[in-house]
Amino acid sequence: MKPICCGDRHDAELLLEASSGPLMVDQLNPVWLKTPAAPFTAALTENVTIDVEQILRAFRFLEQRLDYLFVEGVGGWMVPIRSDYFVSDLAVSMQLPVLVVVRNRLGCLNHTALTVRSIRSLGLTCAGIVLNQLPGDDDVSMATNADVLRQILGAPVLPALTEKTTELSAEWRSLFQSCVSGQVSAGHTQM
Repeated sequence: MKPICCGDRHDAELLLEASSGPLMVDQLNPVWLKTPAAPFTAALTENVTIDVEQILRAFRFLEQRLDYLFVEGVGGWMVPIRSDYFVSDLAVSMQLPVLVVVRNRLGCLNHTALTVRSIRSLGLTCAGIVLNQLPGDDDVSMATNADVLRQILGAPVLPALTEKTTELSAEWRSLFQSCVSGQVSAGHTQM
């Protein structure tokens, strides 16, 4: 599920393509704002109010019909959806364990530690951390960030997935097995 798309709907279309159920893109992506900006900013630009209940109804619909449901966030943990409601609030409303995806570079230790601490302070589980790398990234901290994050946060650091990934690593298989067995997820969901 991609609750909110801002700009294009490419992520939702990819999720639809990867899904196993007879679904429509509007079921996987109940809120589509055309403005490529944070949801609250896009909603202000388009003069609409994002209906969180609509998102939660779509979530419950999918959760009842699918064996496994993964929910993709939008922009980051503290990105506003409305002036009084953030991506973090949506995760709490859905009671999902959280997979943190962060760019592997200088500054990611601070960003990731703040995010994981916030996740835990809201009573949610950090299922793991994925460090992404963009082409051309070359930073000395990239070589040490994963080890430092494991030590300071005690959360699994998973290898990045790319278009070239053909087989899941042992770390990813372990995470999925934990989700299926209920050790990590509530209702086999993931944000």
